[in-house]
Formats: sequence, C-alpha cells, structure tokens
Amino acid sequence: VLELDEKVHEIAKELYEKRSLLIMGRGYNFATCLEGALKVKELTYMHSEGIQAGELKHGPLALVDSTVPILMILMRDNVFTKCMNALQQVTARDGKPILIIEEGDEETAKWSEHTLEVPRIVDALQGVLTVIPLQLLSYHLAVLRGCNVDCPRNLAKSVTVE
Repeated sequence: VLELDEKVHEIAKELYEKRSLLIMGRGYNFATCLEGALKVKELTYMHSEGIQAGELKHGPLALVDSTVPILMILMRDNVFTKCMNALQQVTARDGKPILIIEEGDEETAKWSEHTLEVPRIVDALQGVLTVIPLQLLSYHLAVLRGCNVDCPRNLAKSVTVE
C-alpha cells in the first residue's frame, strides 16, 4: 500500500487548493472515512467530512458537483452493491470521485480517472489498509499547502485531565 505514495502525491497536487474534501464509505470503511477526514482537518486545516455512503440522499448529495473533491472507498464486501449505488449517484451529478478499491477491480475502476488499489483482505481488517492512502493524502496536502506536519496548530500532543 505504501507503494501508492507517488500516485497519492499526484492526486494531492490536484486537490490542495480546494476548500473541502468529502470522504465516503460504508460498513467497516465508514470509520476509516471518519479517520481520514479527521487527519485532513488536523494537518491541512481544510474542511473535510467522513460521510456514510448510505446516507448520501439525506443532505450530502446537495454538495456534490464537478468542483467538490470526493474520495470513496469501495471494497468488494457485503456493502459493495450499496456503495456502487452511491457512486452512481455521485457521477450522475458530475462528481469526479477518487476511488480506493481492491487490486484488480477493473469494473469499479472504470467509474473514475483516479483509483488507488489496495490488496484484498478480510472485511474486518480493510481499514488497516484503506486508511494508509488517506494518511498519505493528508500528509501531501498539508505539505503542498505549506502546513507544518510535525506540529499542527491547536493539536495537543498530550491531554491533561484534572
């Protein structure tokens, strides 16, 4: 997965001047979307949201157009069909999603000009692999935006409880 670094860097070059990034997934990967959005916010100070792909029609769909960057995680798991429905909704509104997919999934790759392929793994461990491209993207976006990745502002390194 770390071999995707250069490809992620190229994607970051296209996104770093954007104001927002939506990250969508479902099932096990919804938590990964939330984590990815948090990393983007913490390092780049860019608006980012992790969105449950199944709840796209309850508000987030209004944000989708050709100018809003969208990253979607679509693994061949038990929620794949529902995630494909969300992908179709995004592309029908001129969205240009970046997809994190399983290696060799050529059918899904046709839906996007940018894909990041990760090895197939058991459903419960997908987040271990799919979070890495999101962390790399956060890093590259931050560097391109001139942010200090070693010392993000307003981010405590330790928490003190009274």
